[in-house]
Amino acid sequence: MTTTAVTHIASLVTNDPSLGNGTPLGLIQDAAVVIEGDRIVWTGESSKAPATDNVLDAAGRAMIPGFVDSHSHLVFAGDRTQEFNARMSGQPYTAGGIRTTVAATRQATDEQLSANVARYLAEALRQGTTTFETKSGYGLTVEDEARALRIASRHTDEVTYLGAHIVSPDYADDPAGYVDLVTGPMLDACAPHARWIDVFCERGAFDGDQARAILTAGRAKGLHPRIHANQLTYGPGVQLAVELDAASADHCTHLTDADVDALGQGNTVATLLPGAEFSTRAAWPDARRLLDAGATVALSTDCNPGSSFTSSLPFCIALAVRDMGMTPDEALWSATAGGAAALRRTDIGRITPGARADLVLLDAPSHVHLAYRPGVPLVSAVWRGGERVE
Repeated sequence: MTTTAVTHIASLVTNDPSLGNGTPLGLIQDAAVVIEGDRIVWTGESSKAPATDNVLDAAGRAMIPGFVDSHSHLVFAGDRTQEFNARMSGQPYTAGGIRTTVAATRQATDEQLSANVARYLAEALRQGTTTFETKSGYGLTVEDEARALRIASRHTDEVTYLGAHIVSPDYADDPAGYVDLVTGPMLDACAPHARWIDVFCERGAFDGDQARAILTAGRAKGLHPRIHANQLTYGPGVQLAVELDAASADHCTHLTDADVDALGQGNTVATLLPGAEFSTRAAWPDARRLLDAGATVALSTDCNPGSSFTSSLPFCIALAVRDMGMTPDEALWSATAGGAAALRRTDIGRITPGARADLVLLDAPSHVHLAYRPGVPLVSAVWRGGERVE
């Protein structure tokens, strides 16, 4: 395999505190990275870089790990522009809008759904996202949920079964029957195509007992839990996530002190999704409160057609710094290493020997520009698995 060195990197974010300046970002100034195949084999000061087959001069630009988007909903069809317009005109957001997307998704062909996923992934890749998780949840029948996961698995290994997004309109008068479907025939059909199981634990969706039954059934089938928790109201989702050792509790907008303490003491990552608050004019999650309690925080887009139609993690970083109490360093860590933690991955979200060579070169001298220059397309080049893709 050939080796390639990227040299004269003004500021390299390794996310390894044993490197560079000793901070969580492990910053190395005037740095170099050596890639061999799909792996990073060396990082350090540019003047000490070993000889390689190829050399690329970064010319004083910053490099960061590829973004890890650990929460998205990309297998869908249709558009909810009218809902967004109405909401921005004063109508409140509720989970019920999901039904609109369910109807459109059921009517779409496999080819249309796969093309949509590819389109949004290409959009995210241009903005530096090299790993993403995505979910089912817009089919809500055995056949439609299974096909959503089959389609998703063509594009990523991080696939989540979310048959418990809302109670299917077909079971509007029999929510218990729908839970039986989600934990029975639907789970049997979907488990072979997924790594994770998720549930929307929220008023208007599934209560704590239903969520526990769904996640427990999924775990028995070899799927690891994650959960939509405490987005619209206070509820049992966060406590349930920690109890079941869920990889992440996502949203975490309405938290009691007990919720914060549980996240600070457990292994469950608090995944914050500021695009949803931006798009619904809801209260912002308090990242500072979680960080000060010792919780691991991830930032993700929640890309979906209803409540957060963005694929841009740089945009989410800017929101988190401006409105959620995070520093630029913390927000970048959460969008890279934090996302990796939410997927329980150690091979991504960092730039250290042995990690996958997922790299983003910024057209800026520092990662701080991601928040400092919001809305500006700063991604200059992207490598995924050692291959330059942008």
